Amino acid sequence: MFKGLKPIVYGGKEVWPLVEGGKGVAATNHASSGAWAAAGGIGTVSCVNADNYDPEGAVIRQVYSGKTREERHRELIRYGIDGGVAQVQRAWEISGGKGAININVLWEMGGAQEILHGILDQTRGMIAGVTCGAGMPYKLSEIAQQYGVTYLPIVSSGRAFRALWKRAYSKVADLLSAVVYEDPWLAGGHNGLSNAEDPLKPEDPYPRVKQLREVMREAGIPDSTPIVMAGGVWNLKEWENWIDNPELGQIAFQFGTRPLLTQESPIPQEWKDRLMTLEEGDVLLHRFSPTGFYSSAVRNPFLRNLEARSARQIGFTQDPDETHTHQLDVGVKGKHFWVSLEDLQRARGWAGEGFTIALKTPDSTVVFVTPEERPIIQKDQKDCMGCLSHCSFSAWKDHDDFTTGYLADPRSFCIQKALQNVAHGEPVDENLMFAGHAAFRFKKDPFYSNGFVPTVKQLVDRILTGE
Repeated sequence: MFKGLKPIVYGGKEVWPLVEGGKGVAATNHASSGAWAAAGGIGTVSCVNADNYDPEGAVIRQVYSGKTREERHRELIRYGIDGGVAQVQRAWEISGGKGAININVLWEMGGAQEILHGILDQTRGMIAGVTCGAGMPYKLSEIAQQYGVTYLPIVSSGRAFRALWKRAYSKVADLLSAVVYEDPWLAGGHNGLSNAEDPLKPEDPYPRVKQLREVMREAGIPDSTPIVMAGGVWNLKEWENWIDNPELGQIAFQFGTRPLLTQESPIPQEWKDRLMTLEEGDVLLHRFSPTGFYSSAVRNPFLRNLEARSARQIGFTQDPDETHTHQLDVGVKGKHFWVSLEDLQRARGWAGEGFTIALKTPDSTVVFVTPEERPIIQKDQKDCMGCLSHCSFSAWKDHDDFTTGYLADPRSFCIQKALQNVAHGEPVDENLMFAGHAAFRFKKDPFYSNGFVPTVKQLVDRILTGE
């Protein structure tokens, strides 16, 4: 047992302060989460477009038949509730009553509140807590209170937690079971990087977590309420000075990346194999997500294509001015595209390379794509099923008039399609592959030598040694 590590009381049970990260679309499911709980930790079922199963146990792929976005959005909510309930029930059975089961949702996913209500209503007594981030989930405490579960907001700063506490959480203080600090420079998936923070200048998490604890103390929250360190956690020996540290209070640790490479992990074999090949720097913190948030993913050909697409971008005006003196004569139809001479020359060069189609963005720019790419982009935008509350790629909004009012942005992509595809066996190079920035350590860690893939129990046992 690693020095200083002790069980905590969570959900009425003694559990290890080890939390499984609830990773996005089908990257964490009942098998991994139930096994994590059975090993004595806190398993986290991802309830983001979660998989459901047919009577034979095969995954029911989420196919949409609605003719309008609103109709498809209703289908998505139904899929989300049914899949989430199925995942929680199966995880609960696997856990055998040991450990604890949390669920994870993204506040900015389409229909988040309705999906949460639907899952919690049908899984009473099985869920210990609800983890929620990707936005400012003010109503999380109110929803948790209705179903008698605890809540764990995900924040990346003390300032964000203070805002949530003052506006809502102070009214349901007794059900706050932990606060998850998700480091914006280290965690995989979507990150809470603010406009005041530099994506290229990572900050040490210790003072940020210390400041979060100070905010919690100001609010009267006891030190026994854990802060869960999420992002960049590989082994406990590297966090030894965080354990039993009076400055920080009770600390728990979330493992998101390491559980991807276990026997119970539901991700396809190609994804697991790729994890063993990554080098340091292969995970990119980028801003191509249609959510508008920064996110971290493997810099595979899919992501490199998005980088290159945005690089093939020039600004334009509808009338000439001192800078925009030349009419764009490639990629567009009409005379209302005035560009600089330098940008005109660049555009002609891209057209000569086969990028002959210019697509308008919401920012008075155009990006150049191939004739083969345009129909794919346009079809993905047209097929939108409203998986986000606001989507820059399709200009969808999940309430009021169902549109953001902005032009759909071809610099982004359909995140539902990309994540469903990669989780269900489509080529990893052609889809989005989320990972934390420590993923390169699979290749270097002797625990995984000779292609060894542990069970969740073996992984938890290994973590408990400090390695």
